[in-house]
Amino acid sequence: MSRIGKKAVPVPKGVTADIDGQTVVAKGPKGQLKFLVNDLVLVSKDADGSIKVDPKDESKPARASWGMSRTQIANLFKGVTTGFDRKLEITGVGYKAAVQGKNLNLSLGYSHDVIYPIPEGITITTPKPTEINISGIDAQRVGQVAAEIRKFRPPEPYKGKGVRYSDEVIVRKEGKKK
Repeated sequence: MSRIGKKAVPVPKGVTADIDGQTVVAKGPKGQLKFLVNDLVLVSKDADGSIKVDPKDESKPARASWGMSRTQIANLFKGVTTGFDRKLEITGVGYKAAVQGKNLNLSLGYSHDVIYPIPEGITITTPKPTEINISGIDAQRVGQVAAEIRKFRPPEPYKGKGVRYSDEVIVRKEGKKK
């Protein structure tokens, strides 16, 4: 049994939630998001206005989709109220980032600068040349953009140079010995 799936998702103040078949639509102060729930899961609205998620049967795929669907719906409500953000840090001599119009310009030690076009619905800021803040209302898109930027120069274990998440721990290796 899914422990997280048993809990109903409360609808925060200022957010309207609509259920149209298997689609859950959330509208809030930051925008509108929708999520298409798997057919193995039933979605309903409780009397108190919260969203209830139940599996259609006791099959393994239905139970696997149950908790994930509940979490996705909770993320809709969090996204339209507060939004999501990821922070990246750049470590290395001469490594830096700057936002230029609708592009993120990254200098990561290559012979050329890496230019990353900022997708719609995502906001990228660089408070310092070695910090990148990515924010938006969709958790999946924010995480995907952060992963794509990190992929240009992942952190290496010897000197720790590269782009890493601010909460990521890089296990350092010892170099060569004489």
